[in-house]
Amino acid sequence: MTENILVIIAFFFSIACGFIFIPLILNFCKEKNLYDIPDSRKVHRAAIPRLGGISFLPSMLIAFLGTTFVINHFRGTSQITFNMWSLYFFVSLILIYGVGIIDDLIGLGAKTKFVVQIIAASLLPSAGLYLNNLYGFLGIYDIPYVVGAPLTVFIIVFVNNAINLIDGIDGLSASLSFVALSGFLVLFLRDAVPLYGILIAGLMGVLVPFLYFNLWGDAEKNRKIFMGDSGSLTLGFILGFLAVKYSMINPVVMTYHDDSLLLSFTFLIVPVFDVVRVSLVRIMHHRPIFDADKNHIHHKLLRSGMSQRQVLATIFLLALFYIVMNLLLSTVLQTTWIVAIDIVVWCLFHLILNAAIRKNGQSVFFVQQR
Repeated sequence: MTENILVIIAFFFSIACGFIFIPLILNFCKEKNLYDIPDSRKVHRAAIPRLGGISFLPSMLIAFLGTTFVINHFRGTSQITFNMWSLYFFVSLILIYGVGIIDDLIGLGAKTKFVVQIIAASLLPSAGLYLNNLYGFLGIYDIPYVVGAPLTVFIIVFVNNAINLIDGIDGLSASLSFVALSGFLVLFLRDAVPLYGILIAGLMGVLVPFLYFNLWGDAEKNRKIFMGDSGSLTLGFILGFLAVKYSMINPVVMTYHDDSLLLSFTFLIVPVFDVVRVSLVRIMHHRPIFDADKNHIHHKLLRSGMSQRQVLATIFLLALFYIVMNLLLSTVLQTTWIVAIDIVVWCLFHLILNAAIRKNGQSVFFVQQR
């Protein structure tokens, strides 16, 4: 069986799981009265179930195991091989998934979630998975374990929170994650690593039914759902892991590519840049980094007068623009210069957005009163 067929099987396995699990979750939330209640910081106005992300990990694993069963059937074997990276990754992922569920059900403080994220991310370098090369960014190439290990933990935790924090309007976090996962899927298949392709396809598949219920579900009929932290933290952790995994130079597993780090960064550029900008805004206004506010890119676009669907389309197109631009620039420029151009484009985008917000009679920065 070809790798593409296996990926397609995993994708549709997961879609089927999502369409089975999500209605069950919706009914459970209604029975237990588990809803995301609107407040001054949120943009929705109705009470919506927020446990959609619980379906992500089971659907991905069922798709992976189901596809593996199909592979083994045709190969006439029943073995599934796991290395240390895989084992530590799944242990870490279960930690993140569990914390997300607990937070969705009873609530957890930001610092508690942050500590668990650090613990989970730290397991990966201990298994030998860490960023060991910066591919010439800022003139740096090979980096030792003592630098690469903490850098890996930082990257995974940072991406984890970036995906979590940008989950502010319908479909946004899931759409950006789908784009990033699609990019990583192409990269891993390019390097003939089908098992990662199957896992990625399994996660992409469940996002299809989630987006269906999230974007087009009817709240009055109990058919609309949010992913909650169980979903956004799971997506963020997996994307952070994939970024490090693909960027790590390991000739035994994958072919070396000059653009590995750049592409991994590019797929995540919008949520990553958004967290950096929001953090700087909070520091500028002497606010704690972990404080919640309405200064994310989707909040700003809403203040410019756009509808939620227009905001979603704008950010989605911005993410695609960065991917196309960086792919083109990678053929003529070094990574350092491309990142510098990315930052300039981001700043110009926000200058134009700020002008639109002021024209709409709104404040550029949302400063919550203490």
